[in-house]
Amino acid sequence: MISERTLPTFNPASIIITKAEGLRLYEDMVLGRMFEDKCAEMYYRGKMFGFVHLYNGQEAISSGIIKALRQGEDYVSSTYRDHVHALSAGVPAQEVMAELFGKATGCSKGRGGSMHMFSAEHKLLGGYAFVAEGIPVATGAAFQSKYRREAMGDASADQVTVCFFGDGASNNGQFFECLNMAALWKLPIIYVVENNKWAIGMAHDRATSQPEIYKKASVFSMVGVEVDGMDVVAVHAAAREAVARARAGEGPTLIEALTYRFRGHSLADPDELRSADEKQFWGERDPITRFAAYLYERDLATREELKEIEQKIQAEIEEAVKFAESSPEPDPSELTRFIFAEDE
Repeated sequence: MISERTLPTFNPASIIITKAEGLRLYEDMVLGRMFEDKCAEMYYRGKMFGFVHLYNGQEAISSGIIKALRQGEDYVSSTYRDHVHALSAGVPAQEVMAELFGKATGCSKGRGGSMHMFSAEHKLLGGYAFVAEGIPVATGAAFQSKYRREAMGDASADQVTVCFFGDGASNNGQFFECLNMAALWKLPIIYVVENNKWAIGMAHDRATSQPEIYKKASVFSMVGVEVDGMDVVAVHAAAREAVARARAGEGPTLIEALTYRFRGHSLADPDELRSADEKQFWGERDPITRFAAYLYERDLATREELKEIEQKIQAEIEEAVKFAESSPEPDPSELTRFIFAEDE
């Protein structure tokens, strides 16, 4: 029998989710899952190249956190597993797919590929291939919001920044330095650790002296929260509280979401290190299946309504593939563009 960390309990009655909110969260989670499934198909068909890291299994975190933000106003910093964060932040599926195809119509104009999604319009600060690289970028974004509000008198500068990273990044020096600064300056930021138990092929418990990452917040007198990352309702509740605290000037929060990726580290990973028992344990906690049951039980959705959403998303993804396939390659004459600041 595998040894698993005890998942935190959550009382769903402690949060009110309307029918509209429930369907919005479900649609976003289904979009993430179906998009990633299509990415796997396209990769194996030779339409995508390089490393592609999929998000299957972790959708409750992206949807639960990002949908608690003000879309297009609050900031999101991602990791190299960034497609679904981009989708949740509002980047159109067509632009994300085109970026994966390396096309000029992609959100990073075909220059970023899978690991470097970026959209100024949607306040997506980027996907970062180096582990923990996005943490100081997100901390800087939170600092500028606070500085504009308090030093420059801009009352509209109440944006919150969310910074996603994995369990492996919590052992990186940037994690500790940035949490220290954020706590000292009471920055409006939420650090979200997506603890999927594995940093590539290294088990989290073998790599850190304190596996319960949320407890590290106490060192900085910061609020630390442990949440079941396979339960979108629990994640959304934690996000709402953290966003309200940040926007009120009460400082940062560290959220550790316990989750699991259903595929290998990347599509090039044969995924032979994780046990069948472990995969089964987490597979039975599929966040989309669980949330569908939640919606049924509370009369927030019918099976027909959820089926309609799935069909709508499937059509959207098929259109995204057609768009990506028909889009032009970046022109070689523009190879050195978007490097220096003269380009907007």
